[in-house]
Amino acid sequence: MIRQRGSLRRKLLILVIAVAIFFAIAFAAGVAVLFSPLLTNYVQGDGFRIAIEQSTARGLHFPEARYAPIRRTGAVTAQSESLKASNGQKAMKSLDARGITARFDPWGVFLRQWRFTDIYIQSGDVEIQIYEANPEAVQGKPWFAIFLPNRVYLEKIESEQANITWRFRDQRAGFFGTHLLITPNGRDFEYVATGGRLKMAVVPDLDLRRTHVLITKTLLTVYDLDLASDSQTDESIRVQGRAGVGEDKSVDAKANFNSVSIRQWLPAEWKGRLKGIASGDVHWTGKDPKLKSSSGEGSLRIRDGRIDDVPLLNKLAELARKKSFERLDLNECSLGFAWHYPEIDIKDITVEEKGKFRIEGEISIKRRALRGTIKLGLTQEYLDWLPNPEQVFSRRASGYMWTDVHLSGTIDEPGQDLSQRIIDLFKESPGAYLGLLFRQFGDWLKRTFGGD
Repeated sequence: MIRQRGSLRRKLLILVIAVAIFFAIAFAAGVAVLFSPLLTNYVQGDGFRIAIEQSTARGLHFPEARYAPIRRTGAVTAQSESLKASNGQKAMKSLDARGITARFDPWGVFLRQWRFTDIYIQSGDVEIQIYEANPEAVQGKPWFAIFLPNRVYLEKIESEQANITWRFRDQRAGFFGTHLLITPNGRDFEYVATGGRLKMAVVPDLDLRRTHVLITKTLLTVYDLDLASDSQTDESIRVQGRAGVGEDKSVDAKANFNSVSIRQWLPAEWKGRLKGIASGDVHWTGKDPKLKSSSGEGSLRIRDGRIDDVPLLNKLAELARKKSFERLDLNECSLGFAWHYPEIDIKDITVEEKGKFRIEGEISIKRRALRGTIKLGLTQEYLDWLPNPEQVFSRRASGYMWTDVHLSGTIDEPGQDLSQRIIDLFKESPGAYLGLLFRQFGDWLKRTFGGD
């Protein structure tokens, strides 16, 4: 029994020594291969470049990919001036990467992978697209392919200056000059971008603070998108949501914004007339990304609002002989909204400059047709220019005289019934009308010839 135990220990010791020698020889052989000129020639040759091009194209769903000549710069590092690919079949439509440095993991070959632990890209352009999920054709492979790497594994891709673009309203839009980090998530990828600018039609240019996105075969998930007109301020526009990219193309996204200057978002003719700081939220849903399939709701609040140099206000100031009508400083301005294409309901409207006016009500827009009722309240001093104002502004509450204004027409040519009722007042009081007319004529003479 003792002899059998001693014999077993000797056999185990011999086995352990044999395994250690095997790994030592394998390691030495691996080191020798890594520093071998033959390996350098292979990495810098056309055979290796073509193999990497084919694996890259297959992994990123391009028909083909083209690397500039590959140079070996260390035991496990290599460089290439560029990588170009176009006509992508999935999320990426085109790719143009410049100044590529890669760190290669040679042990990945035993896992049938071209394995890269770090890829650094000096600058690059990526165009993305919405695509239909269709099965890709399976290409035939030679019998010995079972011994070769069959996919590219990327542990980390980093670019200091990347442009991620897409087409929007037939124009190029996207994030420009951003720092991009790409890491794998299973067989999919997560994208984290910081810095740079968002440029897209219908919105002003915005700073990108950060975004984190996961793109899979069936879903695009935006964990966080943080934007601002100026990233050095308290302004914030945050977006989270998901969009299907397979057979299910439904969209569900939420956004909230705080301390946003509304001037950047206004048409050019209104930028000098309307000021304020906006906050609010939006929830968008739809069976696909198209506007006609969408529905949602949201709210808007504006603080420090100001309206001035508006022709209508200037005319009111002239009629009422109240110069303070030329400028409105809003103490309160808020509303809620909901839409189910093609109808939009604007509700809980509240606009007020205390001691001057207040507006409450709701508006409905359907296929550009305008409907709704607005409650307009004015203080007595701003109605002195009207004869018998209580006939139109018939209710008194909260320090205002109130009337209902019924809206009609379209958003291009809006209509309302208040003007006609005021005209009717002057018809009933010819003297007041003549007084207003002479007052207007006198103001015109002063503007034309000067004088007091």
